[in-house]
Amino acid sequence: MNSTVNGLHSEPSFHSEARYEFKVHLEGAEVEELTFRVSFADADAEGRQALQLHELTGADAREDAATGELVLEGRTGSSADGSGVRLWAGRIKDWFYIDLSLLDMVNSAVRGGTVLDLSGWQPREARNSFADTTVDSIVLEVSNRHPQLRPGAQIGVWAATKLATDAGGWRQINRAGHPMMWPIFWPDDVQFALASNTQHPSQDVESDRQEVAEHIAASAAATGTAADPTGYGQAVAAELFPDVLSYTVGTPATYGFAGRNGRTLADNAPEVMLSLVTGVAVPSGLTPANNEQLRTPEFPYVVPA
Repeated sequence: MNSTVNGLHSEPSFHSEARYEFKVHLEGAEVEELTFRVSFADADAEGRQALQLHELTGADAREDAATGELVLEGRTGSSADGSGVRLWAGRIKDWFYIDLSLLDMVNSAVRGGTVLDLSGWQPREARNSFADTTVDSIVLEVSNRHPQLRPGAQIGVWAATKLATDAGGWRQINRAGHPMMWPIFWPDDVQFALASNTQHPSQDVESDRQEVAEHIAASAAATGTAADPTGYGQAVAAELFPDVLSYTVGTPATYGFAGRNGRTLADNAPEVMLSLVTGVAVPSGLTPANNEQLRTPEFPYVVPA
């Protein structure tokens, strides 16, 4: 959040009247049964913010009015430890990698249902548009000794940002599950104004899946790579919606062509998604080596800016 890739940045890093929530669905449940909620205070003279992490379970995980259990407190720029959890929040060197000119080509094909024309694309000349940019990030690590997150548990994870309203409640302003969803399917929504930002993933199938399936089908039909473009579009949309990232606790995470099980900082998720939605191999020209210096083996696994 608050990336400098578009030349914009605001301080303080995290909104003091916002909540940043990690939502966990258990064993294919339609709704979350576990929420980790991060909140921040106003910045001090050094620009750092006090933070709190609350855990909410059961019905409380879906209730804005619930307070949950305070599990740790800390400050931005430093690691904070609680019972079985660790958290770090602050500005980092962005590890994401993609050449945005390639994304423009895919956007055009998906939006218009036309052939993806890569004749002018030279993968060997690809440049990471996120190089030398920074972004505000929250890193949350939860032990697999957590009673609901034991090894083998099938979970679905998404994140939401909520702002306090004048009426005293909370309004969801954006969310994230699978990578690249908004840049591919709603690239013009730069102000996050679409209703999809404010809805719960359980509403995705009814509100968005059919439209997205039709766009994917039209692109695949134009490219000619699918014998049944309609079936292909429906299959891909069924995998992407509801927009919740699936993971089996205790197994190696990967977001790749062979399968999608969570996601790591090294995964070339953009290349996977661009290929998936067009039905044709889309070489990004970039590899995990492009961000190797921006990830570390030790918590918080990212490089502070």
